[in-house]
Amino acid sequence: MSGYQALAGYYDRLMSTDYDALAAYLLSVFAHHGTAPRTLLDLACGSGSLTAALTTHGLDVIGTDGSAEMLELAYEKCPDSLLLCQDMRELDLYDVVDGAVCTTDSLNHLLKTADLAAVFDRLRLFIAPGGLFVFDVNTPYKHRVTLGNNTFVLEDDDVLCVWQNFCNEKTATVQMALDFFELQEDGRYERTSDLVRERAYTLPTLKKLLDAAGFELLAVYDDRSMNAPTPETERWTLVAVNTRPSEDYV
Repeated sequence: MSGYQALAGYYDRLMSTDYDALAAYLLSVFAHHGTAPRTLLDLACGSGSLTAALTTHGLDVIGTDGSAEMLELAYEKCPDSLLLCQDMRELDLYDVVDGAVCTTDSLNHLLKTADLAAVFDRLRLFIAPGGLFVFDVNTPYKHRVTLGNNTFVLEDDDVLCVWQNFCNEKTATVQMALDFFELQEDGRYERTSDLVRERAYTLPTLKKLLDAAGFELLAVYDDRSMNAPTPETERWTLVAVNTRPSEDYV
């Protein structure tokens, strides 16, 4: 899995995600499928922006992330939420939750199907029977075409990020080399770097792994909508239900 040692400090400044809108969308997906969770797991919660947005809707949200640097930011935003530093492949909660979400392509950081299978297996243990797992992933199209071997530049008032991609088209795996240049008080720029790897999985692979873990795939939507995906969809939102019987949890 990828780390965020350098990226964590710049994540919120450079990533333009409307987390209030994302929280509202996720809860609308739960409602569309006939559920209204009271307790929710935000898997790979990162800097805690989504966790904080979900709590404004009256939910009890647990956030987990494998990056201590990210969780330091999350603690500032979510002082009343339970935040756990855990590898998602070794998820271990104190009780079951009504549902779980995992967003901003976090599952794409798992480069092996065995790792993705391990995450689904752990989630099955901690999502209540009949509970939903709603998550998004980058599509193979996005990795091969949009990200590809392209270079992007992101900037804020005093920081510049040069983002270079190197794509293995066969596996739809992208290596992202991130170089940050931050303006110092003396006018110099200080450089820090990070390396992130992501893999895009096909829908048949995702369905097979969900089935094996005891989830039924209910729906696949285009990015943050209720529309069906197209061949050029860059991010899928998937909805899966835990089909394990209640007696498994006694």
